[in-house]
Amino acid sequence: MKYLTLAAPAKINLILKVISRRTDGYHELETIMHTISLADRIHVETTPGGVEVGSNSSDIPADQDNLAYRAAALYMERTGTKAGVKIFIEKNIPVGAGLAGGSTDAAAVLKALDHLFPARLAPGELQSMAAVIGSDVAFCLQEGTAIARGRGELLTPLDDRGPMLDMVLVVPDFQVSTAEVYQAYEVSHDHRNIETAVFVDAWRNRDITSIASLIYNDLETVSLNKHKEIGQIKTGLKQAGALNALMSGSGPAVFGIFIDRATAEKAASTMRKSFRQVYQVTSYYRE
Repeated sequence: MKYLTLAAPAKINLILKVISRRTDGYHELETIMHTISLADRIHVETTPGGVEVGSNSSDIPADQDNLAYRAAALYMERTGTKAGVKIFIEKNIPVGAGLAGGSTDAAAVLKALDHLFPARLAPGELQSMAAVIGSDVAFCLQEGTAIARGRGELLTPLDDRGPMLDMVLVVPDFQVSTAEVYQAYEVSHDHRNIETAVFVDAWRNRDITSIASLIYNDLETVSLNKHKEIGQIKTGLKQAGALNALMSGSGPAVFGIFIDRATAEKAASTMRKSFRQVYQVTSYYRE
């Protein structure tokens, strides 16, 4: 039997614009995704047959409702692999927080299986599988920083490594349904008028102050109205020294961007007095 362990980093949305509602029920998006240092660890072992999923967390399913399970099953089907796989998810990313925890686990499984089995698919074939599994899986397969369009599966990587952001991530003790947030969102063209190109210029110049001033999320209009605690976290992070703070994805996780690590460390200590799930994180760039 072969065995492999991979890190599966969380993502945040630095910009999230909802452009329109599509005829297939999804929404057309333009978003800039970025991987961060908070990560699950995915342990994958080959077996004689079948797919088995376990975890240290009771909050995630162990069957076809788990994206990691679906990733393994789809890989076996597409490649004709007869062997099986046992997956253990060491869960560190909060569930249902807008951090792509399930999607990044699925992406890690695809990478692991492509290493463990002889098929060794072309990157485009893995990306095709990722898009079938879930909207954020394609980005999580790629990692780094990218502009995502469509449902989130059409990616334009930002080739420049960009700055190492020092951040504090706060997750309140409730989950938010992504589907419900999108369903409640009223598509408007009254977005804050931020051109993606302006953000990309700031990113490539590694101008952290400008980057922080440009972060934006259309979905806050829904989640902030439903959950006042999200707004309180944003205010608390700013009062603790954040250049700016934003909800990630459909929430409820909120991140603040800080000018340096020392300031972030102090802010994390302050936020832990009021919130249980507080993480001091940085950008994640796989070497």
